[in-house]
Amino acid sequence: MKIFVPKEPENENRCALIPSDVKRLCALGAEISVEQGLGERSGFSDTDYTDAGATLVGLRGRAIADADLVMRLRKPPTAEIAQMKKGAMHVSFLDPFNEKGLIEAFAKAETSAFSMEMMPRSTLAQKMDAISSQANLAGYAAVLRAAERLNRILPMMMTPAGTLSPAKVFIIGVGVAGLQAIATAKRLGARVEAFDTRPVVEEQVKSLGAKFVKIDIGETGQTAQGYATALTPEQIAKQQAGMAKVCASSDIVITTAKLFGRKAPTLITKAMVEGMKNGSIVVDLAASESGGNCELTQAGKEVLTPNGVLIIGDTCLEGNSVPQHASQMYSANLHNFLEHFWDKKAKSFNLKLEDEIIKGCLITHGGAVVHERFKSA
Repeated sequence: MKIFVPKEPENENRCALIPSDVKRLCALGAEISVEQGLGERSGFSDTDYTDAGATLVGLRGRAIADADLVMRLRKPPTAEIAQMKKGAMHVSFLDPFNEKGLIEAFAKAETSAFSMEMMPRSTLAQKMDAISSQANLAGYAAVLRAAERLNRILPMMMTPAGTLSPAKVFIIGVGVAGLQAIATAKRLGARVEAFDTRPVVEEQVKSLGAKFVKIDIGETGQTAQGYATALTPEQIAKQQAGMAKVCASSDIVITTAKLFGRKAPTLITKAMVEGMKNGSIVVDLAASESGGNCELTQAGKEVLTPNGVLIIGDTCLEGNSVPQHASQMYSANLHNFLEHFWDKKAKSFNLKLEDEIIKGCLITHGGAVVHERFKSA
């Protein structure tokens, strides 16, 4: 089976496959080719790849046309989908809820397109869950970015000149990113509080040494995939009122509330930011071109408000801060996915259409959109 891994766009520091996983896939019998410079922005040289068994490719067009499977991190340019051969497979993040044209292009090309965003959140698929692996690093990186920008230290320090009190960190959203942010902030010595609309996570927050902030917003819950359910406008208003006081006394606020396939909810309003302390920081992990959890967030920028609050809107903290480990984790997710369905005798990926993992993330196949959530769209 021929697998090709192209280099990511210039604004992406991560890569889809690292040399150690090239070696593991080659051991299974795969024939791996990678575009020159694939890992240069994440710390892996072309020599690392050739030593692992990969073939270097200078021009990607021919390699895409010859590949049985193309693996990426970011979604591909639509023009490159038409270059793929009929029946070939493609796996990457695809943003399927917002990329109808891209999905149609995969169907038209009669390719089998897998979306890493749609990987089921099950025990069996946990090692393939790229959303969680990247969110984990984003939570870690958010705390470090905030600590670097903050004009004071995080831990309590007792010195001959006096005692320095610990910084106060408030985490909004206790998913994978939120839990890692809590753990990282605690390790750095901060005093940490956290809030989530799902009361079931209170014990997880406390187990990490943080305080769980309770705000009565009525009945809430979570989806079968473990995500928080969307709130009503009335619930959001109650939540904002309850969080305003905590934000006002916090040095760092980290928001992690993403609604998959939909615009992120606005949790921190302009008025709430105006009530925060001079020198405090908001790190918005939901930052995107469509906004973020903070009303004043600007995608890809750091905004300093008139009252001295710094709002960090980095849209990919894990890729911009720790690209080597982010690449390692994504690469492991891909390797685990391929290995799980690998036919050792045929030395190829066994596309089991009735398997629950395949059904969960396969978007197009055989010239049609096959995923139940996107057929009608």
